[in-house]
Amino acid sequence: MLGAVTGDVVLSPTAMVAGGDALARDDGGRVVFVGGALPGERVRARLTDERRDFARAMTVEVVEASPDRVAPPCPALAAGCGGCTWQHVAPEAQFRYKAAIVIDALRRIAGLAEPPEPRMATMPAPALRTTARLAVSADGRAGHRARRGAGNPVVTDGCLVAHPLLEDLVVAGRYPGAGEVVLRAGVASGERLVRTDADPAAVVVPDDVAVVAKGRRAFLHEEVAGRWFRISADSFFQPGPVAAEALVNAVSAAVGDALPPAGHLLDAYAGVGLFASVLGSRRHAVRVTAIESHRAAAADARKNLADLDARVVVGEVGRWRRGQGELPVDVVVADPSRPGLGRPGVAALAAAGAARLVLVSCDPASLARDSRLLAGSGFELSTLALVDAFPHTFHVETVARFDRR
Repeated sequence: MLGAVTGDVVLSPTAMVAGGDALARDDGGRVVFVGGALPGERVRARLTDERRDFARAMTVEVVEASPDRVAPPCPALAAGCGGCTWQHVAPEAQFRYKAAIVIDALRRIAGLAEPPEPRMATMPAPALRTTARLAVSADGRAGHRARRGAGNPVVTDGCLVAHPLLEDLVVAGRYPGAGEVVLRAGVASGERLVRTDADPAAVVVPDDVAVVAKGRRAFLHEEVAGRWFRISADSFFQPGPVAAEALVNAVSAAVGDALPPAGHLLDAYAGVGLFASVLGSRRHAVRVTAIESHRAAAADARKNLADLDARVVVGEVGRWRRGQGELPVDVVVADPSRPGLGRPGVAALAAAGAARLVLVSCDPASLARDSRLLAGSGFELSTLALVDAFPHTFHVETVARFDRR
């Protein structure tokens, strides 16, 4: 419950935490999560939410700045945009803070005294996004939701992290009557699509853009690591092809020599088959099993894996069991949604019998929870790579290699 908000306080943050805020303590020792601040600074912050055990605040003045502070490159941040809230953090410091957040979670939640030293995966080009789920303003413009989720969406005349094909839809498109739109672009194909929860006929975009209502089928194509992918409007895909290729390369490095040419790869939470497609092609695996519960994504995966010896299983990973007489699994690759594998997912994947499991995670806390569960199933965390798929934000993708003890 929201408590009384008493005004401004001067705080000295000591760390960055999951969620992107800086952590400080007030004069009474209470934890305060401070938006827009950095460790080592003194800031004047306005309390926005007070509870008995913690409070939240927003920086209104930097009294003493950190060397890691830079001027935000996009004016939308000052207007309240909640899309890229780490623009005030120098790019080289963003990795350091993200790595520290991941390590802290592994120590506190997974109980690892000495987690592996994270390394930053190589990004061949700026990780510009080709997918955006945006709110729509009263006059039909698409924009990011405001910071803290309050107020109208923030519309802009440019987007720092969007590919030009996507930026054009964000800036110039009009989506009257929609509460939300999903905008997608394929860099390699040049295709673009809009999914709206209102009347598609009311959408104003260039003639080459496909427009569909929510729940209707439409797709575009993208190339990653030399492989082409069909991606439906409702299917999950990585934020852009550059980030997708960096993740594929990090996963391939983590798989290492554990997948022989005649091996069996299990791709859990396979989506449209990104990892199964590239690894199955690169490694010439004799068998690929892909598990995906989302039917549109599973249909995409069948298309994208058609040239491989692959089987797509539609269902929940936690209910999957290797069939009698089926080839033993050599390597498991898992890319679950934000909540992670959980107990059912860990139990099912551990029972597959693979000596190596590579876990892709988008949340440090779920990575740490899954690491603890995997340790209880006989796996040890061996290596850890970070992929900065969302620059200028606190979000980070991790690729963790677990080996059976």
